[in-house]
Amino acid sequence: MVYRYFYDCEFIEDGTTIDLVSIGVVDEKGREFYAVSTEFDESKAIPWVRHNVLDKLPSPADPAWQARKTIRDDLYEFLVAPIRGVSNARIELWAWYGAYDHIALVQLWGAMPALPRAIPRMTKDLKQLWDDLGRPDLPAAPADQHSALADARHNLARWETMRRVTQDS
Repeated sequence: MVYRYFYDCEFIEDGTTIDLVSIGVVDEKGREFYAVSTEFDESKAIPWVRHNVLDKLPSPADPAWQARKTIRDDLYEFLVAPIRGVSNARIELWAWYGAYDHIALVQLWGAMPALPRAIPRMTKDLKQLWDDLGRPDLPAAPADQHSALADARHNLARWETMRRVTQDS
């Protein structure tokens, strides 16, 4: 049994470090996870990130704002809860340009070897799948694009569309 998660991370990167701002995750059954880090360095954000990401974050009083350790622990529980005790169950992670998102996710645990075994060592890339399928029409980006949760929902919609394309072929 494969349990698929579609996610997006918003982050600040300076060519050396990818600093998680927020993460949104949805699964095929409609469960959702969203968190904003209280620990990113806003001063390193380029103007595009300030305008398109930081300006759209919820109020700092929102419970989505959490320390990285809390995000890590809560995300782990969110990801593994459905497969706990299910033999031969495994998790798949999917993102658009998945390499960046995977680095931001893994860094919640520190170095790659610290990533729990239940969490995949790679994220499958929706953009690559889209290219492989001949770039079929996909759902339009949501109005709240660059919100990690909105983008995660959009990734699920993209995947569902591409799955239909492969079934119709």
